[in-house]
Order: sequence, then C-alpha cells, then structure tokens
Amino acid sequence: MRILIRTFFRGLRLVLAPVMLISEKLSTPQAVERSPEAQARVDEACRDLALYQFRTCPFCIKVRKEIARLGLDIELRDAQLDPDHRRALSAGGGRVKVPCLKIAHDDGANEWLYESDDINAWLHRHFGKADAQAA
Repeated sequence: MRILIRTFFRGLRLVLAPVMLISEKLSTPQAVERSPEAQARVDEACRDLALYQFRTCPFCIKVRKEIARLGLDIELRDAQLDPDHRRALSAGGGRVKVPCLKIAHDDGANEWLYESDDINAWLHRHFGKADAQAA
C-alpha cells in the first residue's frame, strides 16, 4: 500500500511540475524600477544572499516571485538536485528545508532564514518601497 501511495504522489508531481513552472513564468511580476546607482547598491547588497530552494516547491516559487518583483539578483541554489548545496544547507541551517535564505553578514557570520513569509518580509524590509522611492 505504501508503494502505491508513493507512486501516486510521484506521478502527481511529474504532472504538476511543468504546470507550476509555466504558471510561475506567466505570473511573475515586473521588477520595481530604480536608478542605475540605486540598482548597483541593491546588487552589491544581494551578493551576500543565497536562496536554497527546490525548483517546483510552491513556497520557493512564492519567494522567487518576490525576488523578481523587487528586482533582486540573488543566487539560487538548488538543494534538491545539487548534493553540495543540500549538504551546505543541512550543515549551515541545521536541516534540509526550503526555501531558506542564507544571509552572510559583514562579520563573517551566516544567518539562515526559513519560511517563505519570513523571507519575503525580510526582503521587503531591506529592498522594498522605501528603497525604490529613494532611487
């Protein structure tokens, strides 16, 4: 019975994965506009960020849409298909759970932020409207 259930859900994922990825492409919002100087500052700040994610995870898609909306250039690390990224997430964050935003601080410490709503709130606080209006 367990094999039957597992096979059913694997098949369901195979069918839904392309639908989810196409939906993401069609519904991704346009990025906010910033002056070239402001965008350069944002790009510099994004060098210290990396998003550990699975390609078809709905919560990861939610975070990627917010990244696109805010016009951020954050490195995406696939923790599902890349064993090195999976190990780094497990070792640094303490568990393999996505999405997870790795924030490298100036003092060399790393912060691992889980939960899509928390990640989106952090991104909005650091790169949201106030930053776009100052541009």
